[in-house]
Amino acid sequence: MKLLYCYICYYNILNKKSFAKEGMYMKYRILGKDLKVSSVGLGCMGMCHAYGVPADKKEMTKLLEKAIDLGCTFFDTAEAYGTPQNPHDNEEFIGKALKSHRNHIVIATKFGIYFDRYSLAVNKPLIPSSKPEVIRKSIEGSLKRLNTDHIDLYYQHRNDPNVPIEEVAGVMSELMREGKITHWGLSEATEENIRRANAVCPVTAIQNRYSMMARQYETLFSTLEELNIGFVAFSPMANGFLSGKYDKSSHFDEETDYRNVMPQFKAENIDKNQALLNLLYETATQKNATAAQISLAWMINKKEYIVPIPGTTKLERLAENLGAAEIKLSAEEVKALDSALDNMEMSDVFGGTKMSKKCS
Repeated sequence: MKLLYCYICYYNILNKKSFAKEGMYMKYRILGKDLKVSSVGLGCMGMCHAYGVPADKKEMTKLLEKAIDLGCTFFDTAEAYGTPQNPHDNEEFIGKALKSHRNHIVIATKFGIYFDRYSLAVNKPLIPSSKPEVIRKSIEGSLKRLNTDHIDLYYQHRNDPNVPIEEVAGVMSELMREGKITHWGLSEATEENIRRANAVCPVTAIQNRYSMMARQYETLFSTLEELNIGFVAFSPMANGFLSGKYDKSSHFDEETDYRNVMPQFKAENIDKNQALLNLLYETATQKNATAAQISLAWMINKKEYIVPIPGTTKLERLAENLGAAEIKLSAEEVKALDSALDNMEMSDVFGGTKMSKKCS
């Protein structure tokens, strides 16, 4: 199946048929009540954090400019994305690179965690910290680093078990009144926290892990629809695995790349996940698309309030990912894919960085 899929890709290239058209028409959707974003956003974390050695900033500036040219208006970062030398590197870079476009884009960032820098693990544990005074310090830092006077979408990065979510929501309400944020949300949110937070200050969106390999948060759909809350999907391609571009020979740096410890990339799991990849190749062939695009189109066409934010450091992958917004899948086709996934063997998938027992 993969051989046929690769042949068709090659055929389209020879005939100058691109899976991601330069003149493609980006579609847009609304998160919550009124936050308009491109149907596919850009996760910026991997430009400097968790996916190997940080990418060249000049090249990443070109990539961000290209994203805007292709219609992307939604850019995701966090105060915790950085390097050992500069823990806030990602926000600082995004603030500089997108400064001239600030009035035409939506910037989402996050507060509420920092990494345990004393840990020897590559995937360092997270320490939650959402005390009001910490949030206040975080927002001022993010505003300065992002070269802006307001944040469009401000997420609590992870729940802090030591701070009631109602208290966090109260601070968000204050920040809105002060004009420092316009919308807020929760990341890796549970139904209970969503309801409790929304009762104090309306939540615009949640940002949870969601892909064909990680569907546990589909149980939240009815709650999100009831409360008119958007779903921003991070790791929508299972950290890139669903692109079909990795095999048993793929290597990841042991010191800087989280994929080195992710189960879906382990050599012994490649065969276990082959049926899933074959499903993507088959559907991609039918739709004149790529496996990556089908993995994104599947969720885009499932719910009008889902917005995936795949990350990349490659221009060709950027155009490919954004091009997923153009792919049409009928409700019947989405259901057929769901049914196949329900009955398919696949490996475990990376579930996120562990929370430390340390307190802030």
